[in-house]
Amino acid sequence: MMGWALLADFVPLYPLYALLFTATGLSVAQISALFAIWSAVAVLTEVPSGALADRFSRRSSLVAAGVLQAAGYAAWVLLPGFPGFALGFVLWGFGGSLVSGAKEALLYDGLDAAGAREHYARVAGRVAAMELVAQLPAALAATLLFVAGGFPLVGWVSVGTCLAAAVVAATLPEPPRGDAGAGTGYLATLRSGVTDAVNTPGLPPVLLATAVLTAYDGVEEYFPLLLADWGIPPAAVPLVAVPIVLGGTAGAALGGAAGRLPAWALGLLLGTAMVLLGGAGIAAHPAGVVAIAAFYGGYRAALVVLDARLQERIASASRATVTSVAGLGTELATFGVYVAWAAGGAPLLAAAGLLIAGALPVLLRRRVAGSGAPGVAATRRSEEDARGR
Repeated sequence: MMGWALLADFVPLYPLYALLFTATGLSVAQISALFAIWSAVAVLTEVPSGALADRFSRRSSLVAAGVLQAAGYAAWVLLPGFPGFALGFVLWGFGGSLVSGAKEALLYDGLDAAGAREHYARVAGRVAAMELVAQLPAALAATLLFVAGGFPLVGWVSVGTCLAAAVVAATLPEPPRGDAGAGTGYLATLRSGVTDAVNTPGLPPVLLATAVLTAYDGVEEYFPLLLADWGIPPAAVPLVAVPIVLGGTAGAALGGAAGRLPAWALGLLLGTAMVLLGGAGIAAHPAGVVAIAAFYGGYRAALVVLDARLQERIASASRATVTSVAGLGTELATFGVYVAWAAGGAPLLAAAGLLIAGALPVLLRRRVAGSGAPGVAATRRSEEDARGR
């Protein structure tokens, strides 16, 4: 799955698509409308797409996601203008929702079938690290491709990488699931997954915490602005931001190690990361890039662990749907992140993050398994958590 993650996020168009819109003559209002369309599609399709993965196939969901994303970028190249860009965002938004939930379900249940579910945090962390690593060569490729062939070449190469990711996704192993599609209709699958998300003992608080913490990924959009405000020349911002990406990559890769921490220590890790974020925002000094990189690493490590604890509480049959409910929560909470940043910047977001960090020891105190026999490692974790981890 790591190869798929690298290809899926190696999209040279990522760092340039906003410039494509302005070069085509779109106004700021039109660009904002495109982003609103993208967000609306993501919100509307998030949970239904998770139910599709549970009812039919998680692997097929990843394949379809790559094809839809490729089609979206093709629409941008072939139909440069507001209608074509809007169509592209609709396709991309639906494709992104197909990945959410299906990816985690395919990975967790695959490890479970191999008797290695206790390694989920480590493997998921490496997958997340590959997704971040892909940003670096993609940015370099974007520069070279744009010089060679402008936006059309960048767009068509992005179409190709998305299709390549779909091909790789088609080769991923998917364990047989006796609880999938056995006479259960799509609407019943959707209803069952949403019911599990709300009513499974011990699940809703962890789902909510995961959704809200994942929304902090939205902070990444503000890193360039933060660095520019600190006096770093605009031309140097992409280079100066590289340590931040590397910090997040390292943190995600260490998610497996962080998963062995007691719950109080995980809360301390996340709390320290939030303090670094807030302190960097208050100091407003270029040296704060080190603190931001450390924040991003600690945040990413904690996020991997929280996702793992969420997956432990979900039944296999509804895993993608329930994870998509968390994804829907993230989409909604991200608007709160944007508002908080506008109102108080990094310090305000850090203060809110400290609340999550303080709640983690309570949220992770007890594991309630819904995914079959918990296994030796999971049972041991439950016993340790019950003693106050």
